[in-house]
Amino acid sequence: MSDSTPSAADEAVQNQSLQKAVIVGIQPGQPPHVLAEALRYAKLLGAPLVVVHVDVTRFVTYEDPDGYVHSAPIDLNLDAGAVEFEDVEAAAAEALDKEDIVWTARQLVGDPALAIKQLADKLDAQLIVIGTRKRGIGESIREFFTGSVAARLAHRQHRPVLVVPQTEQVPDEQKDVWPE
Repeated sequence: MSDSTPSAADEAVQNQSLQKAVIVGIQPGQPPHVLAEALRYAKLLGAPLVVVHVDVTRFVTYEDPDGYVHSAPIDLNLDAGAVEFEDVEAAAAEALDKEDIVWTARQLVGDPALAIKQLADKLDAQLIVIGTRKRGIGESIREFFTGSVAARLAHRQHRPVLVVPQTEQVPDEQKDVWPE
């Protein structure tokens, strides 16, 4: 489900070269060690690395039989997803361009767990890497309504999911994990 790939034929060719990849879900501002862990596993597995950003401000309208995805924005005046993808792609390029690894960045649309799962199916991915969410009441409310991406991936597909914790550790004696 790529929203940034120019054509279905180009995507199909690229998908062939990315078979058995490691997929890492990245958001702008996410700690860099999430991408570093994904890179480490891609190197260990001898696999290409696919950095994905899921634009939740768009939804899938329909998918062509050849797999090309058409999407539409939830708000016609909003193009935040494109800016976020540019940030993710720039951060990935900075971290990965000097590495000896095949990598690419893709923007997906819609529900993060479903979009990542579908891409993993297309690429027959070996591993999915995602970071934990940020602590805070806002994130707790979001997760209450949408659910944990990690949990939904772990329960809805057969590939291993590596969940990389945030850099901030919650002390054992702290009762409330997500203080306001």
